[in-house]
Amino acid sequence: MLPPSIWESESFFSPKDFIIIGSGFTGLWSAFYLKKHYPKKKILILERGLIPSGASGRNAGFACFGSFTELLADRDKQGEKEMLELVEKRYKGLEKIRKHFKANLIDYENFGGYELVSPNDFPDLNSLRTQLDELNVLLRDITGKQKTFQLNDSKVKMFGLGGNHHLIENKLEGQLHSGKLLQALTSMVNTMGVTILTQTEVKNMEIRNSHVELDTNWPVQLQAGQVLVCTNAFAKTLLPDLDVRPARGQVLVTEPIDGLKIKGTFHFDEGYYYFRNLGNRVLLGGARNKSFEEEETFSADTSEFIQNELERFLKETIIPGTAYQVSHRWSGTMAVGKEKNPIVQKINDQIFCAVRMSGMGVALAPQLGKLVAGMM
Repeated sequence: MLPPSIWESESFFSPKDFIIIGSGFTGLWSAFYLKKHYPKKKILILERGLIPSGASGRNAGFACFGSFTELLADRDKQGEKEMLELVEKRYKGLEKIRKHFKANLIDYENFGGYELVSPNDFPDLNSLRTQLDELNVLLRDITGKQKTFQLNDSKVKMFGLGGNHHLIENKLEGQLHSGKLLQALTSMVNTMGVTILTQTEVKNMEIRNSHVELDTNWPVQLQAGQVLVCTNAFAKTLLPDLDVRPARGQVLVTEPIDGLKIKGTFHFDEGYYYFRNLGNRVLLGGARNKSFEEEETFSADTSEFIQNELERFLKETIIPGTAYQVSHRWSGTMAVGKEKNPIVQKINDQIFCAVRMSGMGVALAPQLGKLVAGMM
């Protein structure tokens, strides 16, 4: 990069009121709410990649707030109160997305959500119905529905699914196009006057008097009154004390399949497996619970072991007896920790963070962006 001109120094690289590190869903929603709160403040977003390259643009495009067995597991691990608080953040976040963006702009489709449940996990059907009823009662104040989840085994054959499973339906779930949502959010904050610099990696942050100075991969030093770290799994490089670990999520997509029967978003095994239709293609991801240690990585590659496991599940459960070809394989980097709740925190008067989405950034980002903006 050439030395900046006076014009560049006094515009792109001038001191800002707020600098947000990370242009994924959380960074963009945070910029939106900061600009709403402080319309005259100068806001700059820094993105390490050419486009967001962590989880926001590399996920499965689910507009969901947690499957039945996932929420049961969260209740057992975190407690009922924390589980419900997390569901409420996700549910309200999804409502905000639909409020701000027309469905056709982000390919939002409300085909409903489903979860495959093995009878081995619930050998007593009455016990399964009882647990569904109990969870539905807990969720009524959040979703406004008497039955958020309901048993609907009749659709197993309709979708052509293999194996011996119960099917739990959630009509409130949808699907969307993550790339188009990122583009729509970027356009929205650009229109509000937010600047985004891509291919800009922050190497170091240092507080000087009442501002923060940031060293980047470019020969310019940036300055802000406050800095917000929204780099999710990568936040530990700047804030080493955070409880954040990477979790690779692998995905594959098939070529179009004539007569594809599945339509909607589907979960299995506490949400560790997830699949959906993408038009008449199958998008399938997950299975990291088959190899937790190996999938705790920043590597953007896919692994033969997980991809083979995904294909096994595809052939045996999703489209048994159907020929297919895989057209795309990729991975994204999620952030996890000892707890499932996200970290929205004031580090000091100048530095804040909103990270650790645990694979639910699509739904959580609108609410967490609003929350952290209110703290700054």
